[in-house]
Amino acid sequence: MRNHRRSQTMTGAMPVGELKGLLHRFSRARVLVVGDLMLDEFLWGTVDRISPEAPVPVVRIERESVHLGGAANVAHNLRTLGAQVTVCGVIGTDRAGQRILEELERLGADAAGVVRARGVVTTRKTRVIAHHQQVVRFDREQHEHPRSASERLLEFVRRHSRGYDAVLVSDYAKGTIGADLLGCLAELRRRSTWALIVDPKKPNFRHYSGATLMTPNQHEAAEASGVDIRDAASLQQAGEVLLQRWSCEAVLITRGEHGMSLFRAANPPRHFPTRARDVFDVTGAGDTVAAVCAASLAVGAPLESAVWLANIAAGIAVGKLGTATVAPAEILDAVASDGTAPSKPTRGKQRA
Repeated sequence: MRNHRRSQTMTGAMPVGELKGLLHRFSRARVLVVGDLMLDEFLWGTVDRISPEAPVPVVRIERESVHLGGAANVAHNLRTLGAQVTVCGVIGTDRAGQRILEELERLGADAAGVVRARGVVTTRKTRVIAHHQQVVRFDREQHEHPRSASERLLEFVRRHSRGYDAVLVSDYAKGTIGADLLGCLAELRRRSTWALIVDPKKPNFRHYSGATLMTPNQHEAAEASGVDIRDAASLQQAGEVLLQRWSCEAVLITRGEHGMSLFRAANPPRHFPTRARDVFDVTGAGDTVAAVCAASLAVGAPLESAVWLANIAAGIAVGKLGTATVAPAEILDAVASDGTAPSKPTRGKQRA
């Protein structure tokens, strides 16, 4: 039977003193990130003519930048927030894999759980940007890893998961996350006190179970629940279906310009309106949401406070160009200006 609890819209801000205290405690958070590691490459340029060879724009490249992507971007977000991070994933022995290790080391993230495997192509997504618009994206990737690499990853998780306050699964469907690993995490979660946050993808929808918080976007929520989300009633139905299907404590559906909606058993849905004034790039925004939720839950923040803070951070992230992270000072500035994001695109530190 459908539950017709009335939903609530959350617009109030956390007191500044309480917010500062929460952000300060992030330095104590110990988070294990497990997922698909990748590089996000950007080619920035301008377009002033159409190619005479085909009806396509000619982009004159002016600069290039490389950023951590996927689960590696989640780790970057957590380090920017001040959390202690260990990373688990599979990369190749190629140059892209080496670059990921170098960047993680530069950030101060522990890469002890990263498995380098021969025959693996490290995922790279190359985006061409002209006049603040993405022109095209090239993906170099594979969707399966050698069994030996998956077994090494699984063994690391079994041995070391007890030393963390939160485990964050960043599933991009590139072969790192599978049924065995998810089953192991669900079993470990039942015997542990840490929070389990999962950012899901379609191939594993039937394997997720027992998480503290699931963070699908609206499209993923519709696919996973089988509900065509088109209004408030169908949104609530999807949230309730996923709570049962994934046997989780909470489901946070991120909805782009419509904000976020939080569902928990025996509680009315909570809706968080978007805080973004302008959206310039959504690349990695879901990573920011998952990272802020994980850091907050790791230090004992209430779930609603974690989601409220993640909503603020997401509004900042989408106002930046390229894969972005959000620092505590930016969150404080956004809250001071009525909790909204910057009104013009900004860039974080770019590395060539």
